[in-house]
Amino acid sequence: MIDFTRDQGVVAATQQRDFELQKLSAAEADAGQTRVAIAQISQRIETLQSKLSSLPERTLTQIRNADNPQLLEKLKSRLLELELKRTELLTQYEPSYRLVKEVDQEIAEAKEAIAAEAQAPIRDQTSDLEPNHEWARSELIKAQVESSALGAHLKAESWLLATYRDRAHQLEKHAIEQDRLVNELQAAEQKYLLYVNKREEARIGDALDQGGILNVVIAEQPRVPALPKLSALSFAVIGLTLGVAFGTGLAFMADSLSPAFRTPDEVRLCLQTPVLAWLPPKGIANTESAQRRLL
Repeated sequence: MIDFTRDQGVVAATQQRDFELQKLSAAEADAGQTRVAIAQISQRIETLQSKLSSLPERTLTQIRNADNPQLLEKLKSRLLELELKRTELLTQYEPSYRLVKEVDQEIAEAKEAIAAEAQAPIRDQTSDLEPNHEWARSELIKAQVESSALGAHLKAESWLLATYRDRAHQLEKHAIEQDRLVNELQAAEQKYLLYVNKREEARIGDALDQGGILNVVIAEQPRVPALPKLSALSFAVIGLTLGVAFGTGLAFMADSLSPAFRTPDEVRLCLQTPVLAWLPPKGIANTESAQRRLL
């Protein structure tokens, strides 16, 4: 037992095996919960990815329209210069003159540019990150990180489960061997105690023999039998037989001690007189010998 405990590193293999089985059961339950959590996280990741594809990254928050004052000022200044130039040219030339027509063309173009600028002001648009898209993206990142962590946790738990199973199987073998050794140890202890008792009884017997004292030893303790020696049927048969014998004896005794005369012969023997007549007992038919006795 000492060598086995030292070599195998176990003290109580049965208790250690039960403890390992408890840890194995707890680890299996934890692994099942981890698989459920991984399935939930995977479904969450798929849902968030589908939502991200349908949500815009940015949303328009402000639109501001404004004129370009510098450009308008330049165009108006140009228009004023062209009108002044036309006025100067008209003082020297006719309106149909080529230079006057060119200036009129430039004045018309300047007016068109001013009108176009007034109709198409500068548009200032401000956009911001879409909050739902940002929330979905942050939740997706969290879910991916959590899924990775749960995967690592499940991998570690799988290793623990394999370790617990191997340890439980090994402890089961150790428990069987330890039980065998314990049984052998108990048998050896019982034999040792038996030998010690026998030796003590022999020593006491030798001492009594040397002192001339009668040594009486009960070889077997008395015990109450499970079944009676004679059954109730035997007692009934014996009782019936004794009753019949006793009743028959009593009948003969009563008959022999009775003073009454039963036959004519007893009357003749006792009274020494002839019998003139006698009546047979009721129910008995008259026989030929009885009829001969009728006198």
